[in-house]
Amino acid sequence: MIPISDLKKQTAPLRTEIDNAIKEVIDNANFILGKPVQDFENDAAKYCRVRYAVGVSNGTDAIRLSLLASGIKYGDRVICPAFTYYATAGAIVSIGAMPVFADIESRTYNISVASIRDILGNRKAGSHIRAIIPVHLYGQCADMDSILEIANAHKLKVIEDAAQAFGAEYRGNKAGTMSDCAAVSFYPGKNLGAFGDAGMVLTNSRSVAQAVKTLRNQGDVGKYNHPVIGFNHRLDTLQAAVLRVKLRYLDGWNRKRQENAAYFESKLGGLNLATPFVPKYNTHIYHQYTLRLAAPSAKIIEHLRNSGIDARVYYPQPLHLQKCFKYLGYKKGDFPESERAAQQAFAIPVYPDLTKKELDYIIHSIKEFLR
Repeated sequence: MIPISDLKKQTAPLRTEIDNAIKEVIDNANFILGKPVQDFENDAAKYCRVRYAVGVSNGTDAIRLSLLASGIKYGDRVICPAFTYYATAGAIVSIGAMPVFADIESRTYNISVASIRDILGNRKAGSHIRAIIPVHLYGQCADMDSILEIANAHKLKVIEDAAQAFGAEYRGNKAGTMSDCAAVSFYPGKNLGAFGDAGMVLTNSRSVAQAVKTLRNQGDVGKYNHPVIGFNHRLDTLQAAVLRVKLRYLDGWNRKRQENAAYFESKLGGLNLATPFVPKYNTHIYHQYTLRLAAPSAKIIEHLRNSGIDARVYYPQPLHLQKCFKYLGYKKGDFPESERAAQQAFAIPVYPDLTKKELDYIIHSIKEFLR
């Protein structure tokens, strides 16, 4: 089976560096907010060209803390796409706020600017909205210029969900650096993945960075001094040490993903399926390489899996149709682009360690189905 990703292949060449980094943490025995956390935060901030990078426990908590640090409160409403992973909306609900779902663009799968405008133009739907969370889905940024223009006009906070796009660029700006703050995930399967859960908040705001640092550490601003209610959302020192090693290789891995994607495009472009669309202002890092048929994807996924290729759907049920969000009152048909994408889009392996033979076999198997 050609997996959707292969972490063993990625880790093997780095094993000595990673083992040494872990050994240093163990030898120093500073396992909570140790020096590797600060070092990784500094490296990540420099890499992203942003003033502050604050390590936290995971990507979901990064969204949660970003919302709180941005002043989002109980009862506030936050716009986010209906087509994304649960964590985006789940983090909103976790602080007592309410997700307001928007549809997506059909070609990029990112949040639709027109849908945002429709929501804000609706007196009932638009009331009490305080923020927008654009998700940079599959590895490329949403239309940030338009989103920031809308947010400025309506005095809304913008929190980028850059969980799948760490290292991607929009008009020369790194993902996660164009808004009030951004949430990043280092889940093992991400382009930059930890050896467990890990996340980060990026921001150019000193006050937001300080608020996240306080909130992640039980609301503590000094030993046993807790002016606010906080949480245990700290980045583990061992994970920071691993991520610091892997960050040095991220651009190379992303370039290899882009090369694999370009090869797929050269062989699959023009066939009876849609390859990824990348606007000129974006640099795509292909966390997922997503194809699309003008019909349900179940049969081609079955064919590819029977051929030994781990194809899959991200995400088979839009958030507005999830049972846990039924109380919000949405129904089937409310977001047609999200619903079509859930039925028609599917991902194939694109990770950096794929061989030419494996790439050609994936291409052959897709063409075989289309014939």
